[in-house]
Amino acid sequence: MSPVMQFDRNKLKAVILRTCELCPPDKLGAVKLHKVLYFLDMISFARSGQAATGAEYRKRPFGPTCVQLLPTLRAMEQAGELAITETDYFGLRKKEFHARTAPEMNRLSTAEAALLEGVVDFVCNQNTAKSISEISHQAPWEMAEFGETIGYDTALMLFPSQPSAEALELVEGEAEAIEAARSNGDSVDRPTYRDFRSRVLSQIGHG
Repeated sequence: MSPVMQFDRNKLKAVILRTCELCPPDKLGAVKLHKVLYFLDMISFARSGQAATGAEYRKRPFGPTCVQLLPTLRAMEQAGELAITETDYFGLRKKEFHARTAPEMNRLSTAEAALLEGVVDFVCNQNTAKSISEISHQAPWEMAEFGETIGYDTALMLFPSQPSAEALELVEGEAEAIEAARSNGDSVDRPTYRDFRSRVLSQIGHG
């Protein structure tokens, strides 16, 4: 049986607002926002046994989608925390998200904040909505029926095999290095999500 996570709506709001800070509105549509949340939660769970937001994800045609995202966006818009607009994107309607307040970063651990930066960079800067949807069609998505929940117990399938202790130590080490650079006022050279994933995989012999 897939583990049931404790959903934290305030933490989800912090992740949404931080994502809006990191990704320009023209690069962040609904499809990409769903994927940022999915990869953040699943990788967090694979690494530590605990999802970042604890949200539920279901199989949809364009990849995993976050069940709690739409009602949370509506509540944030009504509260004036977020503005949602629609633009024309090659004949289609595309949503854009504009943060109206700062995220409560104290709700995220150092490791979660660092991982979020890498995931946002990968999803928003290195992929289109179409390509990130295709990437999200991995084993966990394929195993579920349409509309069915994608269990957190499938998170390790995002990797060729279960991450080793060395791989998990690498993740924590990168997060600590980023935090140390910030504390010293140094510029942070963030690894891309692809680089981040490759380094993890190299530690388990699949790099």
